[in-house]
Amino acid sequence: MNIVTLIKQVPDTTEIKIDPKTGTLIREGVESIINPDDRHAIELAITLKKDFGGKTIVISMGPPQAIDAISEAMGMGIDEGILLTDKNFGGADTWATSFTLGTAIRKLNAYDLIICGRQAIDGDTAQIGPQIAEFLGLPQLTYVRQIEEISEGKIIVRRALEDGYEKIESPLPALITVIGELNTPRYPNVDLLINACKEKAKIKTWDAADLGVTVQEIGLGGSLTRVMKTFSPKTKRVGEILKGDKEEIVNQLMERLHEKHLI
Repeated sequence: MNIVTLIKQVPDTTEIKIDPKTGTLIREGVESIINPDDRHAIELAITLKKDFGGKTIVISMGPPQAIDAISEAMGMGIDEGILLTDKNFGGADTWATSFTLGTAIRKLNAYDLIICGRQAIDGDTAQIGPQIAEFLGLPQLTYVRQIEEISEGKIIVRRALEDGYEKIESPLPALITVIGELNTPRYPNVDLLINACKEKAKIKTWDAADLGVTVQEIGLGGSLTRVMKTFSPKTKRVGEILKGDKEEIVNQLMERLHEKHLI
Protein backbone atom coordinates (compact mmCIF):
# COMPACT_ATOMS: atom_id res chain seq x y z
CA MET A 1 0.00 0.00 0.00
CA ASN A 2 1.45 3.34 -1.08
CA ILE A 3 0.43 6.14 1.27
CA VAL A 4 0.81 9.90 0.77
CA THR A 5 0.62 12.06 3.87
CA LEU A 6 0.29 15.83 3.64
CA ILE A 7 1.84 17.89 6.42
CA LYS A 8 2.31 21.57 7.15
CA GLN A 9 4.87 23.46 9.18
CA VAL A 10 3.05 26.05 11.28
CA PRO A 11 4.00 28.61 13.93
CA ASP A 12 3.61 27.39 17.49
CA THR A 13 0.34 29.12 18.42
CA THR A 14 1.49 29.64 22.00
CA GLU A 15 4.08 32.06 20.61
CA ILE A 16 2.00 33.91 17.99
CA LYS A 17 2.01 37.69 18.06
CA ILE A 18 0.52 40.24 15.68
CA ASP A 19 2.29 43.33 14.42
CA PRO A 20 0.09 46.24 15.62
CA LYS A 21 1.09 48.39 12.63
CA THR A 22 0.60 45.94 9.78
CA GLY A 23 -1.94 43.56 11.33
CA THR A 24 0.09 40.58 10.09
CA LEU A 25 1.52 37.65 12.02
CA ILE A 26 5.05 38.09 13.34
CA ARG A 27 6.84 34.94 12.16
CA GLU A 28 10.45 35.97 12.73
CA GLY A 29 11.91 34.26 15.76
CA VAL A 30 8.78 32.18 16.30
CA GLU A 31 9.27 28.45 16.71
CA SER A 32 7.69 26.31 13.98
CA ILE A 33 6.20 22.87 14.52
CA ILE A 34 4.45 20.17 12.53
CA ASN A 35 0.74 20.93 12.57
CA PRO A 36 -0.67 18.81 15.45
CA ASP A 37 -3.41 17.07 13.44
CA ASP A 38 -0.82 16.18 10.79
CA ARG A 39 1.19 14.26 13.37
CA HIS A 40 -1.76 11.88 13.76
CA ALA A 41 -1.79 11.47 9.97
CA ILE A 42 1.92 10.58 10.04
CA GLU A 43 1.37 8.03 12.81
CA LEU A 44 -1.45 6.38 10.87
CA ALA A 45 0.66 6.15 7.71
CA ILE A 46 3.51 4.46 9.58
CA THR A 47 1.13 2.03 11.29
CA LEU A 48 -0.58 1.08 8.02
CA LYS A 49 2.76 0.48 6.33
CA LYS A 50 3.72 -1.88 9.15
CA ASP A 51 0.45 -3.78 8.70
CA PHE A 52 0.20 -3.80 4.91
CA GLY A 53 3.66 -3.03 3.55
CA GLY A 54 4.30 -0.56 0.76
CA LYS A 55 5.79 2.93 0.92
CA THR A 56 5.04 6.15 2.80
CA ILE A 57 5.67 9.63 1.42
CA VAL A 58 5.13 13.01 3.05
CA ILE A 59 4.53 16.15 1.00
CA SER A 60 4.71 19.65 2.41
CA MET A 61 4.32 23.02 0.74
CA GLY A 62 6.16 25.94 2.29
CA PRO A 63 9.37 27.93 2.51
CA PRO A 64 12.75 26.14 2.43
CA GLN A 65 12.79 25.73 6.22
CA ALA A 66 9.75 23.46 5.99
CA ILE A 67 12.25 20.73 5.13
CA ASP A 68 12.74 20.44 8.90
CA ALA A 69 9.15 19.23 9.26
CA ILE A 70 9.73 16.62 6.57
CA SER A 71 12.94 15.49 8.30
CA GLU A 72 11.03 15.10 11.57
CA ALA A 73 8.36 13.02 9.83
CA MET A 74 11.08 10.79 8.39
CA GLY A 75 12.54 10.56 11.88
CA MET A 76 9.19 9.15 12.98
CA GLY A 77 9.40 6.48 10.28
CA ILE A 78 8.19 7.96 6.98
CA ASP A 79 10.17 6.65 3.99
CA GLU A 80 10.41 9.64 1.65
CA GLY A 81 9.72 13.36 1.57
CA ILE A 82 8.88 15.97 -1.04
CA LEU A 83 9.06 19.70 -0.37
CA LEU A 84 7.08 22.02 -2.64
CA THR A 85 8.82 25.36 -2.39
CA ASP A 86 8.81 28.31 -4.76
CA LYS A 87 8.39 32.03 -4.09
CA ASN A 88 5.45 31.89 -6.50
CA PHE A 89 3.63 29.52 -4.12
CA GLY A 90 3.51 32.29 -1.49
CA GLY A 91 0.22 33.91 -0.52
CA ALA A 92 -1.86 30.95 -1.66
CA ASP A 93 -5.38 30.57 -0.31
CA THR A 94 -6.94 27.12 0.17
CA TRP A 95 -7.93 26.92 -3.50
CA ALA A 96 -4.41 27.57 -4.82
CA THR A 97 -2.84 25.43 -2.09
CA SER A 98 -5.09 22.48 -2.92
CA PHE A 99 -4.33 22.89 -6.62
CA THR A 100 -0.57 22.84 -5.97
CA LEU A 101 -0.65 19.87 -3.60
CA GLY A 102 -3.09 17.99 -5.83
CA THR A 103 -0.85 18.54 -8.86
CA ALA A 104 2.13 17.13 -6.92
CA ILE A 105 0.14 14.05 -5.89
CA ARG A 106 -1.04 13.55 -9.46
CA LYS A 107 2.60 13.68 -10.59
CA LEU A 108 3.40 10.78 -8.24
CA ASN A 109 0.71 8.73 -9.99
CA ALA A 110 1.05 5.84 -7.55
CA TYR A 111 -0.96 5.96 -4.33
CA ASP A 112 -3.65 3.96 -2.58
CA LEU A 113 -4.45 6.33 0.27
CA ILE A 114 -3.94 10.02 0.99
CA ILE A 115 -3.98 11.05 4.65
CA CYS A 116 -4.37 14.62 5.91
CA GLY A 117 -4.83 16.13 9.33
CA ARG A 118 -8.28 17.57 9.94
CA GLN A 119 -7.10 21.19 9.78
CA ALA A 120 -4.12 23.45 10.38
CA ILE A 121 -3.94 25.50 13.57
CA ASP A 122 -2.83 28.65 11.72
CA GLY A 123 -5.78 28.73 9.32
CA ASP A 124 -8.43 26.44 10.88
CA THR A 125 -10.29 26.10 7.57
CA ALA A 126 -10.35 22.28 7.27
CA GLN A 127 -10.71 22.82 3.52
CA ILE A 128 -7.44 21.51 2.07
CA GLY A 129 -8.16 17.79 2.34
CA PRO A 130 -11.66 17.93 0.83
CA GLN A 131 -10.53 20.30 -1.95
CA ILE A 132 -7.66 18.00 -2.92
CA ALA A 133 -10.07 15.06 -3.04
CA GLU A 134 -12.31 17.04 -5.40
CA PHE A 135 -9.32 18.07 -7.52
CA LEU A 136 -8.20 14.44 -7.89
CA GLY A 137 -11.71 13.05 -8.24
CA LEU A 138 -11.35 10.83 -5.17
CA PRO A 139 -13.85 9.80 -2.50
CA GLN A 140 -13.21 11.60 0.78
CA LEU A 141 -13.77 10.52 4.37
CA THR A 142 -13.38 13.35 6.86
CA TYR A 143 -13.02 13.50 10.66
CA VAL A 144 -11.84 9.89 10.80
CA ARG A 145 -11.38 8.67 14.37
CA GLN A 146 -10.90 4.95 13.76
CA ILE A 147 -9.89 2.62 10.92
CA GLU A 148 -12.23 -0.36 10.99
CA GLU A 149 -10.90 -2.34 8.04
CA ILE A 150 -8.71 -2.10 4.98
CA SER A 151 -8.97 -4.91 2.48
CA GLU A 152 -8.50 -5.34 -1.23
CA GLY A 153 -9.83 -2.21 -2.87
CA LYS A 154 -11.77 -0.72 0.06
CA ILE A 155 -11.50 1.03 3.43
CA ILE A 156 -14.02 1.15 6.28
CA VAL A 157 -13.74 3.88 8.91
CA ARG A 158 -15.58 5.52 11.76
CA ARG A 159 -15.92 9.27 11.33
CA ALA A 160 -16.79 11.52 14.23
CA LEU A 161 -20.16 13.28 14.37
CA GLU A 162 -21.41 15.78 16.95
CA ASP A 163 -23.62 13.18 18.63
CA GLY A 164 -21.80 9.93 17.83
CA TYR A 165 -20.07 8.40 14.86
CA GLU A 166 -20.74 7.21 11.34
CA LYS A 167 -19.38 3.95 9.94
CA ILE A 168 -18.68 4.34 6.26
CA GLU A 169 -17.06 2.29 3.48
CA SER A 170 -15.20 3.70 0.49
CA PRO A 171 -13.33 2.26 -2.47
CA LEU A 172 -9.60 2.89 -2.76
CA PRO A 173 -7.80 5.06 -3.66
CA ALA A 174 -9.36 7.59 -1.32
CA LEU A 175 -8.48 10.61 0.81
CA ILE A 176 -9.12 10.75 4.54
CA THR A 177 -8.69 13.49 7.13
CA VAL A 178 -8.01 12.40 10.70
CA ILE A 179 -8.61 13.78 14.19
CA GLY A 180 -6.67 13.51 17.42
CA GLU A 181 -8.77 10.70 18.87
CA LEU A 182 -7.38 8.35 16.23
CA ASN A 183 -4.00 7.61 17.81
CA THR A 184 -1.05 8.85 19.85
CA PRO A 185 1.81 10.04 17.61
CA ARG A 186 5.21 8.56 18.38
CA TYR A 187 8.32 10.59 19.03
CA PRO A 188 11.01 10.61 16.33
CA ASN A 189 13.55 7.82 16.59
CA VAL A 190 16.96 9.35 17.30
CA ASP A 191 18.80 7.30 14.67
CA LEU A 192 16.15 7.90 12.01
CA LEU A 193 16.07 11.60 12.82
CA ILE A 194 19.84 11.92 12.57
CA ASN A 195 19.82 10.10 9.23
CA ALA A 196 16.99 12.30 7.94
CA CYS A 197 18.85 15.47 8.94
CA LYS A 198 22.05 14.20 7.33
CA GLU A 199 20.24 13.26 4.14
CA LYS A 200 18.18 16.42 3.63
CA ALA A 201 19.68 16.66 0.15
CA LYS A 202 17.86 13.41 -0.68
CA ILE A 203 14.49 14.97 0.10
CA LYS A 204 13.01 15.92 -3.26
CA THR A 205 12.36 19.61 -3.82
CA TRP A 206 9.84 20.59 -6.48
CA ASP A 207 9.08 24.10 -7.70
CA ALA A 208 6.46 25.44 -10.08
CA ALA A 209 8.45 24.34 -13.13
CA ASP A 210 8.71 20.78 -11.81
CA LEU A 211 4.94 20.68 -11.42
CA GLY A 212 4.34 22.22 -14.84
CA VAL A 213 2.07 24.97 -13.47
CA THR A 214 1.87 28.66 -14.26
CA VAL A 215 2.03 31.61 -11.86
CA GLN A 216 -1.61 32.35 -12.68
CA GLU A 217 -2.61 28.99 -11.16
CA ILE A 218 -0.63 29.15 -7.91
CA GLY A 219 0.10 31.49 -5.01
CA LEU A 220 -1.58 34.88 -5.06
CA GLY A 221 -2.21 34.64 -8.79
CA GLY A 222 -4.27 31.48 -8.41
CA SER A 223 -6.06 32.49 -5.22
CA LEU A 224 -9.76 33.31 -5.27
CA THR A 225 -9.65 35.05 -1.89
CA ARG A 226 -7.44 37.69 -0.27
CA VAL A 227 -6.70 38.25 3.42
CA MET A 228 -6.92 42.02 3.84
CA LYS A 229 -6.06 42.19 7.52
CA THR A 230 -5.36 40.01 10.53
CA PHE A 231 -5.96 41.35 14.01
CA SER A 232 -6.49 40.27 17.61
CA PRO A 233 -10.08 40.81 18.79
CA LYS A 234 -10.39 43.38 21.55
CA THR A 235 -12.16 42.09 24.62
CA LYS A 236 -13.30 44.00 27.66
CA ARG A 237 -14.42 42.23 30.77
CA VAL A 238 -17.07 43.85 32.94
CA GLY A 239 -17.39 42.67 36.50
CA GLU A 240 -19.91 43.42 39.23
CA ILE A 241 -19.59 42.75 42.94
CA LEU A 242 -22.81 41.72 44.61
CA LYS A 243 -23.21 42.89 48.20
CA GLY A 244 -25.52 41.91 51.04
CA ASP A 245 -26.21 38.80 53.07
CA LYS A 246 -26.08 35.36 51.47
CA GLU A 247 -29.80 35.19 50.63
CA GLU A 248 -29.78 38.66 49.08
CA ILE A 249 -26.67 37.91 47.01
CA VAL A 250 -28.24 34.69 45.71
CA ASN A 251 -31.40 36.55 44.70
CA GLN A 252 -29.37 39.22 42.92
CA LEU A 253 -27.38 36.57 41.08
CA MET A 254 -30.53 34.77 39.97
CA GLU A 255 -31.97 38.04 38.67
CA ARG A 256 -28.81 38.74 36.66
CA LEU A 257 -28.85 35.24 35.14
CA HIS A 258 -32.51 35.64 34.19
CA GLU A 259 -31.78 39.00 32.59
CA LYS A 260 -29.04 37.40 30.47
CA HIS A 261 -31.36 34.49 29.58
CA LEU A 262 -28.85 32.06 31.02
CA ILE A 263 -31.46 30.30 33.14
